Amino acid sequence: MRRPARVIDLTPEAEDRSSFLRDLWDHRNVFAMLARTDFQVRYKRATLGVLWSVVVPLVQAGVLALVFSRVLRFGDQGNYAVFVMSGVLPWSYFSSAITAGSTAVVDGAEITEKVWFPRAMLPVVPVMANTVGFGVALVLMVAVMPAFGVVPGVGLLWLAPACLLLIGFTAALALVAAALHVYFRDVRYLVQAALLVWFYATPIVYPLRLARGLRPLLEANPMTGVLTLFRVATVGGEAHWLRSVIIAVAWTVALLVVATESYRRRDRVLVDLL
Repeated sequence: MRRPARVIDLTPEAEDRSSFLRDLWDHRNVFAMLARTDFQVRYKRATLGVLWSVVVPLVQAGVLALVFSRVLRFGDQGNYAVFVMSGVLPWSYFSSAITAGSTAVVDGAEITEKVWFPRAMLPVVPVMANTVGFGVALVLMVAVMPAFGVVPGVGLLWLAPACLLLIGFTAALALVAAALHVYFRDVRYLVQAALLVWFYATPIVYPLRLARGLRPLLEANPMTGVLTLFRVATVGGEAHWLRSVIIAVAWTVALLVVATESYRRRDRVLVDLL
């Protein structure tokens, strides 16, 4: 007996939350395939392959450490090189993933026209694909820490929640930005411009304590809390470091709620705007 074809409901009514989450889970294999393909295409025919995702941020960290500690006489502490690396590596991952993720729904329109799956997966694909290179970079950073006078200790256990917070915040922001990009194609350029300002508004090359009166403003920056956890794991945290982490977690949860509701209500009609 011939099985009836599956019927996909394309009415604009919002999908209930349980069905939306079930669709995401049912298409997890599609997500894994897309992430693997994105990773392979990213480094296709590159001689060094995934090592490029390690070499570039490490070179950037080395240049920043040299300039700010020697030329500008900033950050004289012996662990300043590790301090900079623990900021540059997460930031490089974040900026690369958010740049690709913020346009993923529009860029993946051709795929979703051929095969249906929840479009909420598309912005998260580059976020997960970039974790491979980021993981390799973290391992290398830990390996070279003793060369800069920083002996890894039990604090390295903080790397696990730090990575989870970084990936979670990046995915949440990419989801929201990608949905907005469907409606406003200027989002691509706004993200690029925002990252330039965001870099200097985040304590990547300077300790948060030097911000003085600007500290409350910088602590409202979610990336401050993310990088704070990486500093706790490597060179130690500053006083009252938990406050910025709580703010980063709050930002992540809020963005995830907004993203879930946006795609749950609009996923089936986004195709009309692509």
